[in-house]
Amino acid sequence: MNKSLIKLLIVTFSLTLFNCKNETSTFNDYKYADQENILVCNGLDTKLYFEALVSFEDDMTDKYDPSTKNLRRGYSFFTRDALAGKVNFQEIVSPHTMKVFEALKKDTDLWNQDNSINYNSKLLTCIGNNFRNNDLKATFHALVSTNSMRSDIFGPPLVKFVKNSHEDRYMAAFVAFDLFYANLFNVDPTKVKEKEQVSNTNQPNANNAVKK
Repeated sequence: MNKSLIKLLIVTFSLTLFNCKNETSTFNDYKYADQENILVCNGLDTKLYFEALVSFEDDMTDKYDPSTKNLRRGYSFFTRDALAGKVNFQEIVSPHTMKVFEALKKDTDLWNQDNSINYNSKLLTCIGNNFRNNDLKATFHALVSTNSMRSDIFGPPLVKFVKNSHEDRYMAAFVAFDLFYANLFNVDPTKVKEKEQVSNTNQPNANNAVKK
C-alpha cells in the first residue's frame, strides 16, 4: 500500500469520526436550556440527552397527569402502559420532542442497526452505572453483560421502583430512551400536532407537586 493511499484512508477515517461525533451537535432548538442538566456522564456531552428527557416528561405528563404534571404519577402510569404495549406514541409525542428525536436518530452509538436501543452505548452505560437502587443497577448490568436485556425481564423490577424517577433521574432517563424514544421510529412526524393545554388555574403550585 503506497503512502498516498494510506494518507487518503487516514483522512477519510478521521472525517468519518468527526462527522459521527458532531451529528447531534447541530441541534440548537433547546426549549429547556434554563434547567440544570442533571445527567452527568464522563466524556459525554449530555445536553441533547437532557433536553430529550425533559421534553419526554412534558409529553408524558400531558397525557397521564395533565392537571398537576405530577412526575411520580406520570412515570408509574406510563411505564405500566409502555411495558404492556398500550401506549399510543403518535398521540403522546409533541412537535418539539419529534425535533429532538430527529437529532437523536443521528447518534450512531445510541442505536442498533434495527433501531433498537444500544444498551452498550455510552449513554446507556452511564445511565446503568448511576441508578440509585443497587438491586436495579445489578440487574441491569447482569442482563446487559449476558445480552439478555428484555422488557419482560427488566420490566418487573423497573416497575417496582419507577415511581421514584422524579428523584432518580438516571432511571427516568432509562425510561425515556428505552420505553419512549426507541418507539418513535414508527411515528409519522407529519401527523404530530401541538396538544391542547389543560388549565390548572385552581392549582397554582401544581407544576412542582410530587405526591409521596
